[in-house]
Order: sequence, then structure tokens, then C-alpha cells
Amino acid sequence: MARPRTPLLDRERIATTALRLVAEQGEFSVPQIARALGVQTASVYHHVDGRAGVVELIRERVCAGIADETLELEPWDRAMEAWARSYRASFAAYPRVIPLLMTTPVRAPRVLAQYERAVGMLLAAGFTRDRVMPLLTALENLVLGSALDLAAPEAMWEPSADTPLLADALAAVGPGRADAAFDQGLAAFLTYARSLLGEAG
Repeated sequence: MARPRTPLLDRERIATTALRLVAEQGEFSVPQIARALGVQTASVYHHVDGRAGVVELIRERVCAGIADETLELEPWDRAMEAWARSYRASFAAYPRVIPLLMTTPVRAPRVLAQYERAVGMLLAAGFTRDRVMPLLTALENLVLGSALDLAAPEAMWEPSADTPLLADALAAVGPGRADAAFDQGLAAFLTYARSLLGEAG
């Protein structure tokens, strides 16, 4: 029998299938991926290092949408803002992967390289080493929380006659509440980060 011109299995197909499963059910298993691709589970393991390897394929796929050239912008706070907005947009496209990726260690080389650039940028801006990872983690918390918020219903509260103040506040903000909240949170983060440089000076 002639071999198929297109391989039945490769890392791209595994990543695509895993992402689809997570989007549908919030999780995946390697046997599920194999069934969806019409191959044996052992065949998947020829291409990835188990479940952890699939998670890193997903991470690379999602993070590929982050415009890492934003980290080259100057000054540093402009770079951080642009990076954060690109980061949020990439994860907002795949909100159900967020719990999966945020509870497993980052090992994907291309993703680690982006963090390396972010750390280098902050150090070059004058932040002390002990400040860098708390700052990056705080920014991630803001970005990923907001990416989940974008996937939530616009009306997350259902005011009643007993909550007129809440009803008025919701009416005042109108559509785009998630974007407005992210803008405020990012502005507050950058103000705080700038103040740390002021302390260092």
C-alpha cells in the first residue's frame, strides 16, 4: 500500500486537536486526541512527551499570537503596555486554555525566550532583580483575568429592585465594561511600576 502523501500525524495536528478539545470541554486527554485523529495512543507519544508535551504545544500555539516585537519598543512602559494588550488578545481567543496553562510550569522554549526578553527589558529599565518576577506575575494576573472577562457575558450581574445602586452603575458603564476595566487596571499597574523606579532612584 502506498504511503499517504500527507502524514496522518504531526505536532501541528496534535496541537490543533488538543486546542479544539479544550475549547469544547475545558480539558483533553492523550487517548482523546488519538481517537479524534484516528490513530493509536502510542502514535501520539512518538511526537510529544506525554500530556505535558501536549500542554506545551498548546502554550506555543496560543503564545504565538503575542507580538513579542512589542518588547523592543521604548520606553519600557510603552513596551509593557503594548505587550500586555497583545498578550490579552491572544489568550482571549482561547479562554478555556487559561486554567490549563496557568497551572502547569512553562517549558516551551519559544515562550521562555519571550519571558527572557521581558526580564531583560525590565532590568535594563532599572528594576531590581527582586522586583522583576512579581511585576511580571502581577501583569499576567491582570491580563489573564481580563481575557477570561472578555469571554464572559456582557451582563455578569442581574440587579434587582433591592440593588438600585448596582443597576445605575451598570447602566452608566454601558457596553465595553471588560475593556474599560482592563484599561483602568493596566494604567494602575504601570503607575505602580513607575513608582518603583522612583523609589530606586
